Amino acid sequence: MELAIDVKQVTKNFQKKVWALDGIDLTLEAGKVFALLGPNGAGKTTLMRILTTQFKPTSGEARVFGLDVKREGGKIRRLISYVPQEMSVWTDVSGYENLLVYAKIFGIPKAQRKQVIHEAMEKMGLTKVANNLVKTYSGGMVRRCEIACALLIKPRIIFLDEPTIGLDPSARSVVWKELIEFKKEYGTTIFFNTHYMDEANAYADEIMLINKGKVVTHGTAAELKHSIGGEVIIFNTGKEGIKETIIDSIRKMDVVKDVSIDRAELRIVVNDAETALPRILDSLRSQDMPITQISMAKPSLDDVFLKYVGTKLEVGGRLSDVRHMRIMIKKG
Repeated sequence: MELAIDVKQVTKNFQKKVWALDGIDLTLEAGKVFALLGPNGAGKTTLMRILTTQFKPTSGEARVFGLDVKREGGKIRRLISYVPQEMSVWTDVSGYENLLVYAKIFGIPKAQRKQVIHEAMEKMGLTKVANNLVKTYSGGMVRRCEIACALLIKPRIIFLDEPTIGLDPSARSVVWKELIEFKKEYGTTIFFNTHYMDEANAYADEIMLINKGKVVTHGTAAELKHSIGGEVIIFNTGKEGIKETIIDSIRKMDVVKDVSIDRAELRIVVNDAETALPRILDSLRSQDMPITQISMAKPSLDDVFLKYVGTKLEVGGRLSDVRHMRIMIKKG
């Protein structure tokens, strides 16, 4: 088994005050799709920037295809591509011209550039708009252009920092379709972080959840959901603010495995919802908790996140920041 990434007890300290990473361990087999999940400030981007040789770890070891990120950065950069959160293409030139600039930066021989650029644009569905200015592109097309630039060198591993944030579901699906096709053709390892749980669930072979610079849990989507087990009963109260005494009383019930709160929702994990629901409902009614809706579901990655981090992974704030930034860049 060839390892694409091997991280041992990596830490990162900024200005001797903030521990962005605190003892991270990670091994990733080559050719896999890996998702890194965590709340804002958890250390996701910091870890990615260490692996792409932009930052050096404060301590610990990190290797990419056996190469040390501290001492062999130049060799690593010839094997990888990185698509950051920030816009990484120029909007006042065409898509083709953007790829041409990157082809020169990557050192692709002049005789090969035209063919390599054509292949990358074709793979990302941009051939028809190759000569259009990027500022005329939709958000999804801009992101596909950025990824096309990253694919020019046919990297052994591609790092994607929030690859589809701000895109509509259709555009997100197109981006992932092309990425997975590229992976299948070239055996490329994909390492991405995201705020979209459905992407991690659908595309990742492995998922790692980090919080406050530490690994919280790690496994496949199925394994993580199985770690919660049972079924989830969801009580909607119609308003935020559930009394702590109510939560404590429910948590003490022998039919209850776990309890979490998501705004106006009380989410209760049980082994058997049919058996547990009447008892829980009687308890909630006896404590005068308002209930506007009851539903049941199998555990999801959102439930995993709620259990291990204590809050739901929010897209909203980060999404508005990204959209505003990209609008301002396109305006010049």
